[in-house]
Amino acid sequence: MPYDPNNIFARILRGEIPCKKVHEDEHALAFHDINPQAPTHILVIPKGAYVSHDDFSAKASDAEIAGFVRAVGQVARAAGVAETGYRILANHGRDSHQEVPHFHIHIFGGRDLKGMIPKA
Repeated sequence: MPYDPNNIFARILRGEIPCKKVHEDEHALAFHDINPQAPTHILVIPKGAYVSHDDFSAKASDAEIAGFVRAVGQVARAAGVAETGYRILANHGRDSHQEVPHFHIHIFGGRDLKGMIPKA
């Protein structure tokens, strides 16, 4: 899937769409999901134009990768879920039902998240 510069996260990064921001630095932006699936559900997105984790890991600079990974940890700690536990999730492509073609990590926490993935 090619990068769409008009996807919702690109528009949020440009300030065209508001978000409930919880973190921002030179490499990442984090904000609350508008349709939370857990008491804590925060999205962390890189500021660069990357479609997926695969795209990000292949094309991002070392500084972008390190900054993004650090941002995910900082956001989890600031949200208060680091001690009790949290899940991070990144969907990639059709089979995972990736909805926005901009790489992003979901941070879920604030309750027992049960097992990994329900059996089909």
